[in-house]
Amino acid sequence: MSPQNIQGVVFDKDGTLLDFEKTWAPVHRACAAAVTSESTLQDRLLRASGHDPVTDRFVAGSPIVAGTALDVAEAWLPLLGAVHQDTDDLAKLIDATFIAEAGRCAVPVDGLKPTLLALSRRSLHLGVATSDNTRSAEVGLAAMGVRDHFGFVCGYDAGHGHKPGPGMVLAFCAHTGLSPAHVAVVGDSEHDLHMARAAGAGFAVGVLTGPATRADLSPYADVVLPSIADLPRLLL
Repeated sequence: MSPQNIQGVVFDKDGTLLDFEKTWAPVHRACAAAVTSESTLQDRLLRASGHDPVTDRFVAGSPIVAGTALDVAEAWLPLLGAVHQDTDDLAKLIDATFIAEAGRCAVPVDGLKPTLLALSRRSLHLGVATSDNTRSAEVGLAAMGVRDHFGFVCGYDAGHGHKPGPGMVLAFCAHTGLSPAHVAVVGDSEHDLHMARAAGAGFAVGVLTGPATRADLSPYADVVLPSIADLPRLLL
């Protein structure tokens, strides 16, 4: 599929539309603090889900980067002993913290608004497919002033499965009436690109604004860009 024949774009959120480290370092810390007041245990929790508490760097493909609140909960539960014993309850607490912190902590990638405006002017259908919960995604996008650019926002809890499965992209296609072959998927992780392939998307675009490197993404992407700011030149 030629990039110029793309009629819709599905974006990952974190590391693609949002600056991952600036946004998620405080959010992830707030989650750990919601679980325990012990600072040493908080640091152990952060490390278990892929966040270095000293450098605030994240590990590509780790639960906090590529997973859902449930994946984070599963990584944390063995460290918590009697404090928390139910994965679902812990995931609900983590999700609630995501929602509470989403608006306050959301930091856009450089060029977010001009990029979305350029794509919208071409009448492309735009959507978001995230491993975050849907409400947190809505709050974060609204806080950055870009929610109205997206006709479709889908989190892992929306009933369409989760990455790297195809469900969220196929739900976007059902919502817009587009064939997957006319849809580009843009993301900063291997999970995003695997989702694109599983759904039969016409174009898979990796971006380097998250923890993954070009070497991580290149085997699965049609193209790897420095950021979404380079997308209009590709698609328009």
